[in-house]
Amino acid sequence: MAETVAAVRAELTKLCGVRGTYVALLLFVPTSLLIAALGGWSAKGAIDAGGSGLRADFSPAQAGLDGILYGQLALIVFAVLFVSGEYTSGMMRVSLLAVPRRGRLYAAKAAVTAGAVALLAVPVTVVGYLLTQFALGPHGAAVDASGVPRALAGAVVHLTLMSLFATGLAATARSAVVPLAVLLPMVLAGSQILSVIGATKEMVRYFPDRAGMRMLTVGSTDALSGFVVLLLWTVAALTLGWLRHRRWDA
Repeated sequence: MAETVAAVRAELTKLCGVRGTYVALLLFVPTSLLIAALGGWSAKGAIDAGGSGLRADFSPAQAGLDGILYGQLALIVFAVLFVSGEYTSGMMRVSLLAVPRRGRLYAAKAAVTAGAVALLAVPVTVVGYLLTQFALGPHGAAVDASGVPRALAGAVVHLTLMSLFATGLAATARSAVVPLAVLLPMVLAGSQILSVIGATKEMVRYFPDRAGMRMLTVGSTDALSGFVVLLLWTVAALTLGWLRHRRWDA
């Protein structure tokens, strides 16, 4: 137990000691909140103008969760850099000298990633929602409106699992290039584009980001299935990353 605690403390020290890593983590805050406020302000203007500029499925409650969908890009970058940086710099050899049991080291890194993301995601998700509703003014929805608390909780779970999914991919690739080249375009636009194409519309429902989004959809009836799909992707990525980490020739 003491060795595990020491490994977690060491990973926390690394998180705070590498500027690029914690800057990427902290960028989640202004990115999410700024987009949340701008989204609410823009939607209020469109509503006051007659609603012609709003998307057909717009709802004030759901708009309050739009900010974190863009903010999660910063969390993905954080997770990938936190893992891959030690491989590319050669510091993984030093880490293995300090923590020879590779499973413990890998688990500590994943635990710190998940903990840091969840700790930040909880307040940012709630504040982002409130900012959007404040910007919407009289058109806003209450934080305790039907389906909103569950969607807010689902958003935190989504962000945490997506970060762990990125962790597994980074450990598998042992570099930042491939995971970021795959994940950022997919989350930013790729899966959204595929979701409106007839031939791929059904398939894309099982992509990790699209499945996870069902958890943060207000009033969703299949949030549980989305959670299961994303969890399976995350477990698979972490397992593959562990196998690569275990066999890495230090």
